Amino acid sequence: MKQRCILHPWVLSGLMVTTSFFLMGLGWAQNNDTTMAASKITSERKANAMDIIKDSFGITSEGEAITLYTLSPSSEFKVAITNYGGIIVSIITPDRDGTMTDIVLGFDDLESYIGKHPYFGAVVGRYGNRIANGKFTLDNKEYTLAQNNSPNHLHGGVHGFDKAVWQAEPLRRADAVGLKLTHTSPDGNEGYPGTLQCEVIYWVTQSNTLEISYKAVTDAPTHVNLTNHSYFNLAGHDSRTILDHEMTLYAEYFLPIDDTSIPTGLLQPVANTPMDFRKSRMIGDRIEDEDEQLLYGIGYDHTFVIDPENKKELRQAAQVYEPIHGRVMDVWTTEPGVQFYSGNFLDSTNIGKGGMVYKHRYGFCLETQHFPDTPNHTDFPSTVLRPGEIYQTRTEYRFSTK
Repeated sequence: MKQRCILHPWVLSGLMVTTSFFLMGLGWAQNNDTTMAASKITSERKANAMDIIKDSFGITSEGEAITLYTLSPSSEFKVAITNYGGIIVSIITPDRDGTMTDIVLGFDDLESYIGKHPYFGAVVGRYGNRIANGKFTLDNKEYTLAQNNSPNHLHGGVHGFDKAVWQAEPLRRADAVGLKLTHTSPDGNEGYPGTLQCEVIYWVTQSNTLEISYKAVTDAPTHVNLTNHSYFNLAGHDSRTILDHEMTLYAEYFLPIDDTSIPTGLLQPVANTPMDFRKSRMIGDRIEDEDEQLLYGIGYDHTFVIDPENKKELRQAAQVYEPIHGRVMDVWTTEPGVQFYSGNFLDSTNIGKGGMVYKHRYGFCLETQHFPDTPNHTDFPSTVLRPGEIYQTRTEYRFSTK
């Protein structure tokens, strides 16, 4: 059942039309042209209005009702988000011919998201990416986390933020509609110290941009590294492999990994390696090279260094272009790195929206974040959050065509 969250901006126009009919009944209306003109204005405003639509998305086994929020700042850009896991369920954008298509992988129902899947569209935390052996030491105390990506800890553990039911509040501003999600992770959750209060705000703008801001505070020292794990295919989620997408990564360095995908601690220049995307080229150009790093990742699954000095300024991390339909996605972030993952472990076991079978490399991820395993690398930009401090980052996905 659909319902409007708050009054639409065309309500006043609707009242004007109603008033015209009332006055006409008293003999005060000028003529039918006035009514027709008012109706036309109302229709135009409805077409251009910024919508927030709520739909029931199911009920968890614990009896919690889940909602799907569709944010539509215009007729040419729509993003659907559920408060289960903060998951981006769909992003619908036009191609160069104006054809609207959903460009993120995902499911049609809550049950599939509750089941096993590779974090489609979810907010991941407390710590996005891996922590070696599920252990870290903070202020001389060792903490043990779940080894859910043996032998390592991945994306917050067995019951990370991707499985949390977030509190949701629709938002509006002059150029966008949004959704604020909040969640409290108790002390000891998944082994992490401190009660962490988190906020994620999605803004969907009239300029076809998805803005994501993250904020967190804690009552005890802890580690935080939040990100979104959407899988993109700019030809459409129900399309083909992403190997012909053209990628640019604005990174001079990447983090080499060991055979368990943990960073070695080095920052290696991308020059003269398959990791060099400083000039746009197809994702598939060198993905099958006999390169140790590609063998370890079974393709690209590496952090690229966007801001080596961690200045926390919004800067461009990536651009992706799909040449057949002409869609472009630019990624901007305040984070020091971005994890480029080429969908190497998609294996046809996930049946997605509309019955689509998501095969090997049918989607890619660009996860803006701090570096993997930072709790065990003191020379990486710190992910420690202490009481009185505010964790705050921002990422923008800007969509266009050419």
